[in-house]
Amino acid sequence: MTYREPARTAARRTRSAILPALVVVSAALVGLLVYQSLATSSAGSPTDILHGDHHGALGEADGAVPDGVTVFDDEIPAVAKLDPDLLGALRRAATDAADDGVEFFVNSGWRSPEYQEQLRHEAVSEYGSEKEAARWVATADKSLHVSGDAVDIGPSDATAWLSEHGAEYGLCQIYSNEPWHYELRPEAIDDSCPPRYADPTHDPRMRR
Repeated sequence: MTYREPARTAARRTRSAILPALVVVSAALVGLLVYQSLATSSAGSPTDILHGDHHGALGEADGAVPDGVTVFDDEIPAVAKLDPDLLGALRRAATDAADDGVEFFVNSGWRSPEYQEQLRHEAVSEYGSEKEAARWVATADKSLHVSGDAVDIGPSDATAWLSEHGAEYGLCQIYSNEPWHYELRPEAIDDSCPPRYADPTHDPRMRR
């Protein structure tokens, strides 16, 4: 006489065999999705070049800025090595902006000549020519970032606040194509900011 396993028991054993396989497959799929997400988030964007998010040998000591840096972070060279008058104006403005719920973050400030040149080379690669790259990144001998006289501020609510109130502190947007780039113009406190250049290639200081 042949013993036949009850159908209910056989089904239970089948499910027991399938469930571990499903767990393994699900884990593999989750791992793949996480990997793809990390790979995508680590990819650069064109604005990384402008805001100092590079991946070369140069680091914070040369002016690279980690995320979350404000105008009050003295331990970051990109902030600490800004012109003292520019930094003072930024901090006064940032203190008042905080009353409106706006926080200033530094995307880029002082840069070493080596870092500036690295950014320029990256811009040439990104934009395809020296001429187009010059609209965004100056050479080290002309850059106001290298001298500590320029700062790139974010996010957009901070630049919007500065666009409206910056002249009261002598802080002016200099280039129409760079709403984040600010320099100190003390005379703007009484006379308002000067007309903007379309981009750095129209700035006489960049053609010296």
